[in-house]
Amino acid sequence: MDSYTLQNGRIIASSASSNVSSLAVSKGKIGETSANSKFSINLGNASYVYPALINIHDHLRGNYLPRVGPKKDSYYLNWLPWDNDLKSSATYSERSNLSVENLYFLSAYKNLFSGVTTVNDHFPHELNNDLLPKLPIRAFKEYTLAHECSSFDLKWGEGIEIEHRRAKRNNWPFITHLEEGFDPESQDGVGVLERLGCLDDHCLLIHCIGFSDADIAKVAKAGASISWCPASNTFMFNVTCKIRKMLKAGINIGIGTDSTHTGSINLLEEMRFARQIYRDMYGEDLNAKTIFSMVTINPAKAFRMEKRLGTLEPGKLADILVTKARLDDPYENLAQLPMEDIELLVMEGRPLYGELRFLPLLGDSLPAGYSTIMVAGREMFVVGNPGALYAEVRKKVGFAKVLDYLPFEPL
Repeated sequence: MDSYTLQNGRIIASSASSNVSSLAVSKGKIGETSANSKFSINLGNASYVYPALINIHDHLRGNYLPRVGPKKDSYYLNWLPWDNDLKSSATYSERSNLSVENLYFLSAYKNLFSGVTTVNDHFPHELNNDLLPKLPIRAFKEYTLAHECSSFDLKWGEGIEIEHRRAKRNNWPFITHLEEGFDPESQDGVGVLERLGCLDDHCLLIHCIGFSDADIAKVAKAGASISWCPASNTFMFNVTCKIRKMLKAGINIGIGTDSTHTGSINLLEEMRFARQIYRDMYGEDLNAKTIFSMVTINPAKAFRMEKRLGTLEPGKLADILVTKARLDDPYENLAQLPMEDIELLVMEGRPLYGELRFLPLLGDSLPAGYSTIMVAGREMFVVGNPGALYAEVRKKVGFAKVLDYLPFEPL
């Protein structure tokens, strides 16, 4: 259905909460009014309507479980020994039974079932170009990257300077892991970008746990963005970035999951972990409205997509998340949201996942290319066939594998 209205819900259009109770969708975008809608669904004043979530950092080849990390009572100096541990682990050996396409679709559903419609896959285009368009969510191609600014990076892309120039030319983000560790070379990441003339507002810098106060000031002045992945940082290094100082410096920050090999099972869990680690570090709360911005408009800005995504404003893409309204504060409601409380997820006006009461938005019956699953006792429609995917994974590994980001049992 190319035009419809969601009525009698509380619309959280942006971090400035609104009293609007209906949202119009027309031809894949948020509409100005509901006057031209062909159909409406009454939310019964029991739902919040948010912008769909954005996962600023993920590795779509790596969302398998269990996690792989340092030996007991020890932590890594940088990412490289972790990579060696991963590739010699039982998790990696088991993962190797799956195809790369299996892993990408598992990752897409990891994100979809946590309310995410947009994600960055931090792999080079030569490794993911053919896979990203097949996925049920938006894993976009509009980025350039370097793996990391150090001599022991994975040599992705054509080099920092070339990739950064390409980003500027196309108005894309230039994305790199930066200072993911505490050895002298890792901690010179900001210096490397500075010396190459590549530290500016196109930069999206991942992790940044080694940042000094001077690094924070330089990044803030340059207008670069940061991806905060606290669960992965804490698991690997027993520390995360200086997040309070970064926020006070005015840096644009989004929350990312990293892969499940080190991070949370999905973005909802990462949001909760981010809040808890902030309390543990500083003895104060991280405001739920700030967390909301970190998974909506902030990553949209970092991706240079804020004119298309991140808020529910007329003319933007209709990426919508509808949830149960358990709490009076909509931001607290989102910050504490379990997967089971998602009622509907929409990308560019097209429902991807939802309760059967929303099925009329897809037509008179379940269309081709969709299936149904049972989630917390409710029958839900979903784009694609994650049930068959889950069953295929179990067949390939030879036992009833549990992947916690899939909130259902395959038939």
